[in-house]
Amino acid sequence: MSIEIKMPALSPTMEEGTLAKWLVKEGDTVKAGDLMAEIETDKATMEFEAVDEGVIAKIVVAEGTDGVKVGTVIAVLAGEGEDASSVSAPTSSPLPAGEGQGAQAPRGEGERETVAAPAPSPSPPAAAVASAPPSPDGRGEERVKASPLARRIAAEKGVDLSSVTGSGPNGRIVKADVADAKPGAAPAPKADAPAAAAPAAAAPAAAPASVWYDESIPHEVEKLSNIRKTIARRLTEAKQTIPHIYLTVDIQLDALLKLRGQLNKSLEGRGVKLSVNDMLIKALAVALAQVPKCNVTYAGDKLVKYSRSDISVAVSTPTGLITPIIRDAANIGLASISTQMRELAERAKEGKLKPEEYQGGTASISNMGMFGIKQFDAVINPPQAMILAVGAGEKRPYIVDDALGVATVMSATGSFDHRAVDGADGAELMKVLKALIESPMGLLA
Repeated sequence: MSIEIKMPALSPTMEEGTLAKWLVKEGDTVKAGDLMAEIETDKATMEFEAVDEGVIAKIVVAEGTDGVKVGTVIAVLAGEGEDASSVSAPTSSPLPAGEGQGAQAPRGEGERETVAAPAPSPSPPAAAVASAPPSPDGRGEERVKASPLARRIAAEKGVDLSSVTGSGPNGRIVKADVADAKPGAAPAPKADAPAAAAPAAAAPAAAPASVWYDESIPHEVEKLSNIRKTIARRLTEAKQTIPHIYLTVDIQLDALLKLRGQLNKSLEGRGVKLSVNDMLIKALAVALAQVPKCNVTYAGDKLVKYSRSDISVAVSTPTGLITPIIRDAANIGLASISTQMRELAERAKEGKLKPEEYQGGTASISNMGMFGIKQFDAVINPPQAMILAVGAGEKRPYIVDDALGVATVMSATGSFDHRAVDGADGAELMKVLKALIESPMGLLA
């Protein structure tokens, strides 16, 4: 009996992906554990393994195809004793994320609990969405493709979803689409309200100004990758929905640089070389442990308080920014942080991180000092409530022992979610961080 191979969900939020490359061809024999394809998700390119034995009878989705829904049949495997040439391509439709994926599993896929909204229910055809205004009983809105969170925000603001243009996959309405939407003239009535006539169909929305460009200038157009689309969406949501507060301190680095030199000399035999960033990761983790009010997540009517400091570290890759995580950084040694960070950064640039290695984290750090950037304000990485932006260490006039001197100084700015973190608590964290870096022996305790 033939076995359908379906597009897997390689992360908890994945709804579709790009089948970047087939590693097998029709007629190949595969066994459990063999690599079959490379799939580009919204965060990385991951290898996809076979879990059954058989012969590749049909490749249904060609490599390079993007927007492949989770649960879509991408290939068919002929079972034992079955003639591969007699197997026909299936006609089954894709399934929503999280369903029908028992046949295959990604290499190293991890499970984690999140506070995100539940997976959306199957969506109707696009044609039905375009011509489905709210019905008199107030339930017509259910035909519009929208996330549960977008529906809740729209209901609270009185926004008619049928008049909103969705920017999500296949025109799905997401939170960012309704965040700034104005209440409609005739929102759907409540269940206990008298029935009202259905409003007229909304006029087509004008194209957003952001898509305009001057075609008279020599140029080329590059299609966005799934990773770049996700970066754009998440950063837009972060700036639109999170009230940022920025707190900057100047930190003297001379003592930390001296300690780093001493430690690196003693670690030469182990092949470990600490970077300043490794020590800053440790310092931020210890500071969060000492000021736990900043190690939190705002979750609507709840505040999630973390008892461990997992630091997401911004790494620039050819396809965009990704944030591998150093778990429990406050309670592991600097050598371990350095080794983990080097290995994670290398695999991040190759697009080979596992989901559990970049999903989660309680706070982030972004260091642009190597580019000579003096100071900047970073955008919070939701659902976290803070990110530390680190500038370059440079020689500056500085007061040392009540006298003007010259010291190596860097500027560090903490961006905080003001819904979850009060300004005084953020200031306390920055004060503790400054003290830890200027007296770095505490990082070895």
